[in-house]
Parts: sequence; structure tokens; C-alpha cells
Amino acid sequence: MKIIHIHNYAGSFAENKDIAKKLRLEEIMPNLKNNQPIILDFENVNAATQSFIHALISDTFRQFGPNIIEKISFKSCSDHVRKIITIVVEYMQEGIDSKEFD
Repeated sequence: MKIIHIHNYAGSFAENKDIAKKLRLEEIMPNLKNNQPIILDFENVNAATQSFIHALISDTFRQFGPNIIEKISFKSCSDHVRKIITIVVEYMQEGIDSKEFD
């Protein structure tokens, strides 16, 4: 299990899409490809933009399908961050569900 402390990379306001993309490519995707669960720990992150969360996790849905969310946990989220995560996850699941996925 891989724990990624978002605050260590993005600070208290997670907004930089390049940081999110780097985390996705270098930390999240390799671990998921090895069937390792991921914990995204948002402790001390007060807010995040939708574009940050989208860049962080959306490609995982495209590559692994909607059930990949079972391998990703979100920890210590503020209400704001949880709301943004929920919006992105629902959007991605709707997009994947509307397409045939093998």
C-alpha cells in the first residue's frame, strides 16, 4: 500500500495541475499497475481545485476502468476537498459507464 501525502507536494491549497500529473505518473499509476492500493492523504490540505483532482486521478479511470476507485482511498479530506473529489469521481464514472469498457 502506497500512502501519498498531498500536502508535501501541493501545500495547503492543491491547485497545480503539473504537480498532480507528476504524482499520477510517478506514484499513482505505477503502484496501481502493480496492483498496489493507494491512499491519497489530504491532511493539512484545506482546499483543492477541480482541475488538480482531475489531473490527479482521472486518467486512472481511463486506463483501469471505473472499478479502480476500489484501489484508491482518500484520507483526512476537508469538506471542500471531499466535495471536489466526489464531483470528479462521479464525472469519471459516468463517462466510463457510458462507454464499453473491456
